[in-house]
Amino acid sequence: MPHTPHPPAPRSRTRGRRRLRAAALLASAVSVCLVAASAPPTPLGVGDRLFPHLGNPGYDVAAYDLSFTYSGSNTEPLRAVTTIDARTTADLDRVNLDFAHGKVDSVEVDGEPAGFATAGEDLVITPEDALDEGEWTRITVRHTSDPVYPEDREGGWVRTADGLAMANQADVAHLVFPCNDHPSDKASFTFRVTAPDGLTAVANGLPAGVDRTGGTTTWTYRTAHPMATELAQVSIGRSTVLHRTGPHGLPVRDVVPTEHRAALEPWLAKTPGQIAWMEEKVGRYPFEMYGLLMADATTGFELETQTLSLFERELFTEPGYPKWYVESIMVHELAHQWFGNSVGPATWSDLWLNEGHATWYEALYAQETADKPLEARMKAAYGASDGWRAKGGPPAAPKPPTSGSKTGIFRANVYDGAALVLYALRQEIGRPAFERLERAWVTRHRDGTATTADFVRIASETAGRDLGDFFQGWLYGEKTPPMPGHPDWKPTPAPARAGGA
Repeated sequence: MPHTPHPPAPRSRTRGRRRLRAAALLASAVSVCLVAASAPPTPLGVGDRLFPHLGNPGYDVAAYDLSFTYSGSNTEPLRAVTTIDARTTADLDRVNLDFAHGKVDSVEVDGEPAGFATAGEDLVITPEDALDEGEWTRITVRHTSDPVYPEDREGGWVRTADGLAMANQADVAHLVFPCNDHPSDKASFTFRVTAPDGLTAVANGLPAGVDRTGGTTTWTYRTAHPMATELAQVSIGRSTVLHRTGPHGLPVRDVVPTEHRAALEPWLAKTPGQIAWMEEKVGRYPFEMYGLLMADATTGFELETQTLSLFERELFTEPGYPKWYVESIMVHELAHQWFGNSVGPATWSDLWLNEGHATWYEALYAQETADKPLEARMKAAYGASDGWRAKGGPPAAPKPPTSGSKTGIFRANVYDGAALVLYALRQEIGRPAFERLERAWVTRHRDGTATTADFVRIASETAGRDLGDFFQGWLYGEKTPPMPGHPDWKPTPAPARAGGA
């Protein structure tokens, strides 16, 4: 979905035309209106194959303004206000937002009170007057944002040793704030975070003001590029913010637990060189700022939140991790800023384009800086690929997540299995064409979303021939096709099943 420009200044909606139309149709439509008014609210979705109820039809969000007030305890709900500016793409009697874990106190649509109810994981809003297609609207929701979750629900707020951070991928931003929680609907973001003095708040984008009053401080941040809800980041804690300069003057901002600053600083100093390395491969860094948020928490993952990637502190302080491995993971999340953030997936089935590319550059960096051969890693992946496909589906058609494990789509088939597709493509079309393709991909779809079909199309253009059949097997086949240039590579046979009932 193309990003919608920021809306014009709010204005009062003219209702006379609607009321005239309503009066003219009243005699014939009264029974229909009564039925519609009594219809129960229902959860909607944009039809994502993996997350059927994620996102909502009928509007395109242009901007979020999120305000959070943190009490100092990461076990108490935050007070929050979410304001959404959106343009309708259909006539709407109701507006569905994804929101599932906070208490809603009130809702306004264009400054007037609106009715609301819950249905599944949707907040269903009924404005005083229906919205016409093509109309700008502003929705304001006053609510709480609860950082404590049931054991069977992953993500959203992450409770750290000294505060909070966010991990909203794939479908849990709506546990934190009301939103259109699907990567196809990017928007600009403003964050206003209030916390007791002594704590520091940081969010995606550039700082836009600090206000200190009455023992609290409010920090404001704004994004300069559109962003998916799953990439939002807010950090609150006893943190130090470190600044350095990257290539061509790019601001690099890191957020670390103050007590661990000395141990983490040597790792942070590597980021400008890693950005320069990525720029040599695919072109200019696509955003206004970059940096690492090193959270004092155990999550089991790192996350490419836009302009401020989330890392577990232990990745850098646990002596068991080899230096080359840690650096390659840093490059993985950095590569996502191009692949997955700037060029976002149009659907969650396009996830292989995010993770496959990030894994590819992670592996390429390890080869070029630590003598870890890419070919050896790809040969091992080839051997395992049939098993990955059987377990998780082919790279571009992953199996749906299992119940209670929404992050279950993040399987080996979309990491090394998808990087293997890119290796096969490079073998098929040659390195020069492959490198041109990579640059063209992130340039053509910058600040937007794209599909697997878009990638197949631009790859065919770059190669000068139709690659549809090649991609069909590699992206959708039950079995892994032969590797171009390596006829000796063989899949590893699955182990024989033991007998018994």
